[in-house]
Amino acid sequence: MPVQVGHVTVGGDAPVVVQSMTNTDTVDEIRTAIQVAELAKAGSELVRITVNNEDAARAVPAIRQRLDDMGVDVPLVGDFHFNGHKLLRAVPACGEALGKLRINPGNVGKGSRRDPQFAELIELARDLDRPIRIGVNWGSLDQDLLARLMDENARQAAPKPPEAVMRDAVVTSSLQSAERAEALGLPHDRIIISCKTSRVQDLISVYQDLAARCDYPLHLGLTEAGMGSKGIVASTAGLAVLLQQGIGDTIRISLTPEPGGDRTQEVIVAQEILQTMGLRSFTPMVAACPGCGRTTSTFFQELADQIQSHVRERMPEWREVYPGVESMSLAVMGCVVNGPGESRQADIGISLPGTGERPVAPVYEDGEKTVTLKGDTIADDFKDIVERYVARRYGGGASGPAPRE
Repeated sequence: MPVQVGHVTVGGDAPVVVQSMTNTDTVDEIRTAIQVAELAKAGSELVRITVNNEDAARAVPAIRQRLDDMGVDVPLVGDFHFNGHKLLRAVPACGEALGKLRINPGNVGKGSRRDPQFAELIELARDLDRPIRIGVNWGSLDQDLLARLMDENARQAAPKPPEAVMRDAVVTSSLQSAERAEALGLPHDRIIISCKTSRVQDLISVYQDLAARCDYPLHLGLTEAGMGSKGIVASTAGLAVLLQQGIGDTIRISLTPEPGGDRTQEVIVAQEILQTMGLRSFTPMVAACPGCGRTTSTFFQELADQIQSHVRERMPEWREVYPGVESMSLAVMGCVVNGPGESRQADIGISLPGTGERPVAPVYEDGEKTVTLKGDTIADDFKDIVERYVARRYGGGASGPAPRE
């Protein structure tokens, strides 16, 4: 069943939505608004921000206003833990500025306080008419629930392994919380569920179980995925299996940035997972060979990097002017073995000379060789040809610079 988050539809027949989260101090409204805008420009369709104290809650409306002034209409998701009910009561404008709330039923309170605080948060979401993500996390699971399920399991004739009980507890917590939210008056179509774990096989098992037992939209993500290639590979391994099975309505790639690294990397990875699986198109994809002894020069690697960067830099404008350009395919190949064939199969491609080959680079458009480039300006010439191709194929005309002679 679809859930509306601002102008973004999550679930139902809607495309899988990409989301991300800021890592700025929300109190710093300028830096937070700038990072939200950067994430939105990179392609994040929802952006979550931490709301952990009253100063942060008071900053949220100002962040929303700054984004509106910049023409950035991405919905904001407020991430609440422990004291969310107090913050939303103290700063009503915070809830009004948010498109969605996110809570973790495992840490909205402890003991006898848990149920009243959970109920208050749900009632606030209901009164604000805001959807809520009930986000159960492996690392902050309701310990009372887990202990009860462990005790029940121990009394069975054939007890399950502890890991299986943990998985059951994650799913049970989310579904019981959703059921209680509905009993408190939150409509069924205002609930999204996530059950995040940090291990791939656990993630797959939990979401398969969850998808079989409910029709709420599901938010996918491998929590604490890690840094660099480890985080990318682990997230892709888990999410790809689920997405291939039709499970998942919105995704986030929880990468740990390198020191000083770009937060938008997690958005790009999420887009590339969806696009390489053929589920969505965001930006033209560049195919490039890995290189071998035939390609001892690094020129084709440098050109592939330049073209990939050029395409991403141009996409904000291309997207507005050239509908459908996001599905375009490009190839930058490094020698005569696979180069011409791969270049012909792409919408537009170039086959660069390998070691010992003639210093010429044939260009193919829609399967036909159109020009052969040579000399020191091949990179710039090919960028010009790409621009001209985009204008002709997706804009209905031949505009833009012509290739250099």
